Formats: sequence, structure tokens, C-alpha cells
Amino acid sequence: MQSTNGFMKALKCRECGREYPLSATHVCEFDFGPLEVVYDYAAIKKSMTRSAIESRPQTMWRYRELLPVAKEPTVGTQVGFTPLVRAERLAKRLGIRELWIKNDTVNYPTLSFKDRVVSVALSRARELGFTTVACASTGNLANSVAANAAAAGLRSYVFIPSDLEQGKIINSLVYGAQVIAIKGHYDEVNRLCAEIAGKYGWAFVNVNMRPYYAEGSKSMGFEIVEQLGWKIPEHTVVPMASGSLLTKIHKSFQEFIKLGLTEERPYRVHGSQATGCNPISAAQKAGLDFFKPVKPNTIAKSLAIGTPADGFYALKVMRETGASADDVTDPEIREGIKMLAECEGIFAETAGGVTTAVAKKLIASGRIPAKDSAVLCITGNGLKTLDAIAGHTGTAREIRPSLREFEALLSTDEASPAIA
Repeated sequence: MQSTNGFMKALKCRECGREYPLSATHVCEFDFGPLEVVYDYAAIKKSMTRSAIESRPQTMWRYRELLPVAKEPTVGTQVGFTPLVRAERLAKRLGIRELWIKNDTVNYPTLSFKDRVVSVALSRARELGFTTVACASTGNLANSVAANAAAAGLRSYVFIPSDLEQGKIINSLVYGAQVIAIKGHYDEVNRLCAEIAGKYGWAFVNVNMRPYYAEGSKSMGFEIVEQLGWKIPEHTVVPMASGSLLTKIHKSFQEFIKLGLTEERPYRVHGSQATGCNPISAAQKAGLDFFKPVKPNTIAKSLAIGTPADGFYALKVMRETGASADDVTDPEIREGIKMLAECEGIFAETAGGVTTAVAKKLIASGRIPAKDSAVLCITGNGLKTLDAIAGHTGTAREIRPSLREFEALLSTDEASPAIA
């Protein structure tokens, strides 16, 4: 019989294995290891079949048993099940046989994958009786907490570095959230939030609610497998900020294998970062199992976490799956954004430019073989980071409303290359 905690059994330390009640806590009191939700997989296997999943609404909550809420979700019930797009033109450009784009630029409601994690975190926060929610954010998470809290009637505070893109700041303010801009980088914002969470007892989605929040990322992996016909992709390329998304994509594949929803096969989960904030990719390329913190300096502000909370675990996943990481410069990030837009009509924010440009490097170097198939996880919409590419996309050409002027302009154009 299903327990009052749904399919959750406990919180468990990822280091020592000690178990804790399913409350708002995130670190082990013995070794300070991060806590993770433990599930009753035997019970889940009885109700979570392929046919049962396929009969449910097309949102991330079709995988309800593997998401950490005790009852039915109450926040973000329309989130997820974003398109998996066959990217034939980009595949040709990058030199790979088969390429897919997991397109979270159209996720509901704030156009980033963060809507997945916030949907879970706020649903669980309401179950635990919280009325005020908060977060430390590099932008997308702030937008999602603000929007989803507004829809749920919750009070929200979002804490951000003061140098964020204006688009992301406005996209938090418009929902009525209390937006607190900190004169410092993300790691300083995060430290302050840990202090505030301890003093005020609010539900900080990526502090005391982190064990639940992080699990929402698995839904992206679940969807990829289902949308590929219940197959795990050979290669998945994931952007890394804290490193959490990469670890949860891996966990989603492992859970589907455990439940018999997909066949076990070799796969690799690769990581991508910006060169201006690359603690995880630098460690992976150096063959290390630990990273050195860095001070961020990149246009990819959504990935600008110099001390990534899950960096150690992301390195472990890449090592276990035989995957690689790489990083790209700001000009390469802009090139990646334009490549994805020009080839597939998908406008991604800077994190998507990072993922696309790193995929290009991994394919060119043979770390992703040209004969294989790969999925790129594109996590946010380009309308949020217009500042990053302003002045790098050309300009509109202006004429008067005259056919003669248009024809004069047309005659000066060089012959355009044929569209592939």
C-alpha cells in the first residue's frame, strides 16, 4: 500500500548513507554530505509501466512516482514534455550522423528547464506548510520561482548577482517577487541565502529544499528516453553550472533501467561549460576527481557558478560513463547560439550556445564519434540573454517604401548560398 509520503522512503546522505526524515533539510549532520531522496522502487514498478505513462497527460508529471511529492502536484502541473527535435541540418554542420535537440527553450511558463525543478520544489514546499519561498539564482531559477510562486499564491524572494542581464531581472520583477540584487558573484549570493534560510525558515528551493528541487531535473531525461522510443541516447551533452542537471540525467536513465522501462546499454553523458567559468570541465580534462573553484568571467551568466555544489558528482558520472567535458570562449558561445538558430530555428540563451559549441568540439575531436547519435540539452530561451549577442548578429538594412530602392538593394547583394 502506498504510504502517506507517496513513493518516497527517506532522505539519504550521498556520502555515509545515513537516512533522515522527509523534511526541509539538505545536508548530513555527520559529514555534511548532500541528502538525496530514496524511493520505493518495488512499489513504483507495479504502477509505472510504459502503457500507464503513455496514457497520462503530456507533462513532466506523467513520471509522478519518480518525483518527490507525497500527493498530487499543486504547482506547475503543465510543465515539461517539451519537444525532442530531429536536427538534420545542425547534424550536417557538426559532422555527426544523427542529432536531436531537447528543446526546453519553450518550457512552460518561463522558457527554461528551471520550471521543472521549481514545479517539484514548490509543490513539496506547500506540502510541508511553507508560505514563503526563495532562491539564490543566476537568473533562470529566479524567473521560475517568481512566476510559479505567483501562480500558487506564495510569497517569494529571489536573490541574484547584481550584474545579471536586464531581461532576467525584469522577468522576475514582473511577477511581483521581491528581487534582491547582491553586489557579488553567485557563490557569495548562495552563502548569504544559506544564512537567511537558517534564520527565517523560508523554503529556499536550492538550499533547504534542494533534495526535492534537484529531482525535477530527472524529468528531462525521462522525456528524452520516452521520445526516442524508450531508448537511452548514445551521447547526451548537458550544460553544467552546479553540475546537478548532468547527474540527474544520468540518474533518470538508471531509474528507467531499474524499473524495466528501457533496456540497459552503454551511454555517455558529456558536460559543457564556458571557458570563463570552467571548474568542472577543467578538472575532467586534467583527469582529476576534484575541481578547483574559479571566479566567473563569462557572458554565460546562467552557468557562472565558480564553486559548483555537484561538481564532484558530475565528474564521477562522466568518469563512470566514459564521457568527456569541454568548454568554449565567449565568441564560440555566440557562434553556437547562431549555429543553432540558423540551422534549426531555435534561439537559445548563452547556455545553449555553450552546449552547441562544446558538442562541435566533442564531435570534431572524435570524443563523440561521427557515426553515433547524440542529444543536446538546450535549457533556456535566447530572448532572456539578448545583451550577450547584441551587436554580433548584423543589422537591419533601411530603405524608404520604394520598390526602386528595394531593387537597388537587391542588386547589390551577393548571390546567397543555397539553403541546405
